[in-house]
Amino acid sequence: MSQRPTFGLAEGLLLATALVWGTSYAVVKDAVVLYPVLGYLALRFCLTAALLLPTLRGEGRRAWRPGIPTGLLLLAIFLAETYGVALTSASNAAFLISLCVALTPFAEWWLLGQRPEARALGAATLAVAGAGLLTRGVTLSFNLGDGLILLAAVLRAVNVCVVRRRLQQASAPVPALALTAVQTGVVGLACLLLFVLGPGLAPLPIQPGFWLATGYLVLFCTLGAFLAQNYALGRTSATRVALLMGAEPLFGALFASFWLDERLGLWGWLGGLLIVIASLWGTLPRRAPDYSNTIRGK
Repeated sequence: MSQRPTFGLAEGLLLATALVWGTSYAVVKDAVVLYPVLGYLALRFCLTAALLLPTLRGEGRRAWRPGIPTGLLLLAIFLAETYGVALTSASNAAFLISLCVALTPFAEWWLLGQRPEARALGAATLAVAGAGLLTRGVTLSFNLGDGLILLAAVLRAVNVCVVRRRLQQASAPVPALALTAVQTGVVGLACLLLFVLGPGLAPLPIQPGFWLATGYLVLFCTLGAFLAQNYALGRTSATRVALLMGAEPLFGALFASFWLDERLGLWGWLGGLLIVIASLWGTLPRRAPDYSNTIRGK
């Protein structure tokens, strides 16, 4: 009998996260035109942490131990990702970040001891080929923004495994809201410190569009998305999380085309399609052997 994976609340939340994260590249690209990257990250994550501060009482105190190291990892991810988005196209960033899906099985092998299937090698090769076609479709050369997005993709793959390992090692269940509060607080405070020590504080923009974008990113792309991911990582594998996030680049490219009027061209769309196919192929659950004929003596 074949094994069929179930689709429940955790998987539904991850698919919704892929949708909102896909739209975030175009929204962030607009926002960082009006305010420096470090200041914008500080604002976005400090607001999210402030909303979740009450969750750190009682059982929420368990979130400090796994939340601080994984928050520092998230800091590196968002610095690379946000600067990368500012230096490349939103649609290109959305596709390149999806390389984390092909990398996640290898991160699981390294960090969790779960050896990937042979097809993961083929999926990774296909994903790299897709990235090559994608950059050919958008720019004539591989630029710094593309490199930062690829770094963020590697760190994302490591992150989902580290969070899962930390949750497994906890002596008691860690509330997802509290974990999100600690992680976003670490990112927000670190970015605020870097902003003050670096370029220095700058007046906040007064444009309504900036604050609408900030509200959307805080409520949906940060608070809601990380809550969904932390909830799911306590209930399913890191590879399955990555699989369901594989739809993110498609949402991202479509939204960038609509919102920013970006055009990838034939090679870009073909490369993006190869990355998505690689993501699905490399992380689909394997089928269990069918022993029914053997049992019946056939």
